[in-house]
Order: sequence, then structure tokens, then C-alpha cells
Amino acid sequence: MLKFFKKEKKFKKESSGFNPNLYWELAVCFIFVVILSAFFFGYYLFVKIDRKPILQVGNSSGQIETIKKERIEKVLEYFSLQQQKSNQILNSPAPVIDPSL
Repeated sequence: MLKFFKKEKKFKKESSGFNPNLYWELAVCFIFVVILSAFFFGYYLFVKIDRKPILQVGNSSGQIETIKKERIEKVLEYFSLQQQKSNQILNSPAPVIDPSL
């Protein structure tokens, strides 16, 4: 008799040692742990930074150090020189480029 239509009783594959479902579950668990740890670390940093005082008093008189007038004048002079250079560039006529050369 022909054995073409023989019924199979066992359809499971034999174990090969590699289970992709296990590795997928491990990857999902690892990502979940990383996300939770990042959330708690961010919250910890937020609380740590939030507790620091905004202004720290350097000397006992309670006054905050001010910037020296010379430094401000030096910066203003630098920006005025930059503005003069920009105006010179904008006001100078552009050289005509001859495409036939």
C-alpha cells in the first residue's frame, strides 16, 4: 500500500538549543529596566539640582560681585568695531565679475 497519505502524530520539532522567544523576552525586559533606571536617575538629578540655592553669597557683606566697567567698555568697543567692518563691507561696491575671462 502507498504511504503518501500517512497521518503524522508528532508535529513538534526537536529542541535545537536556540529559543528566539527567550532572547526576545530578555531584550524587552532589559529595555524596560533601562527605561526605568533612566527615569529614576533623571528624577534624582532633578531633585539634587532643585535643592541647590540659586545665588551663592561669596563674601560676608551679602553683595554680589559686579562686572568691572573696563570689561564692559572693552566688549562694547569690540562690537562697535565689528559693526564698522560690516558697514564697510555692505557699502563697498561689489567687483564686477566678467564671465568672458
